[in-house]
Amino acid sequence: MTTGPSIGASTGAHQQEVLLDFGGPVDLPRTLSVLQRGAADPSIRVDPGARSMTGGPRGTPGAGAWMCQRIHDPTGTELGAATLRFDQIRAATVRVRVATAGPGITAEVVADLAARRAAQILGVQDSWLETELLLDALGDQLSNALVRVRRRHPGVRLPATGGLFDQLVTATFEQKVTHDQARTGWRQLLRRHGQAPPASALVPTPEWMRLPLTGAQLRRIPSWEWHQLWVQPALSKTIQRLAERALTIHRLSADTGVDTESVAELGLRLRSIPGTGEWTVAEALQRSHGAADLPPSGIIT
Repeated sequence: MTTGPSIGASTGAHQQEVLLDFGGPVDLPRTLSVLQRGAADPSIRVDPGARSMTGGPRGTPGAGAWMCQRIHDPTGTELGAATLRFDQIRAATVRVRVATAGPGITAEVVADLAARRAAQILGVQDSWLETELLLDALGDQLSNALVRVRRRHPGVRLPATGGLFDQLVTATFEQKVTHDQARTGWRQLLRRHGQAPPASALVPTPEWMRLPLTGAQLRRIPSWEWHQLWVQPALSKTIQRLAERALTIHRLSADTGVDTESVAELGLRLRSIPGTGEWTVAEALQRSHGAADLPPSGIIT
């Protein structure tokens, strides 16, 4: 097994802490677990004990999670990487600690951007009022069932990671294969080629964590190794096409808001990439932009 160098190994670390107040209960495990690709995902992991919490009106105090990702500027250029530690300290409050690495001002900028993104990842600005009013007005069997689910889990929110490229890659891993194949391929890819994310005294990054690969890193992986990772040739070719367009995908992701119309337009553009169909785009945009109005459907490409 081979791994990339640690980003924080030879450069100074910068750390930051913010408290996010949701103004109501938050269910951290159920909000973030949809981003985790299997129990041993090297890039994000909800604390094992937290996954068994019942949630409900009291939220999930005591829950926590680890996550790492790369941060890009509006042009799609990578600024650096960040490690995020989420800890729910009260029913409506989550503490976020961020570690970045790099020269002075750059690390500070990345930490600030990552801390702001943490609020989007947890869906702090989600509003369910219009949805609840619509469901109440419809009053049919399905709407009533959704109302009951929503009342049972009021703290569940729609995460928006901002990492569209990463989500497209993970969704491609899941095309037309078994659950185990997709999870194993993603896990082994990061273990073999992923870099260890930044760490600090405030954020002692676990040894198992690895950053998702960049487009350039993905392009360097030989065809025979994709076969070892249980990735079919058609899927590895799609991943390579995404990797070739990584800079553009990062830029489009930054340019696109979370409103339904903008996300739908972005989805149309993404579906022009061969091998990236309606299902894959919907899966990715749900996680990167919190796009609840794009349910996965159609042929799984």
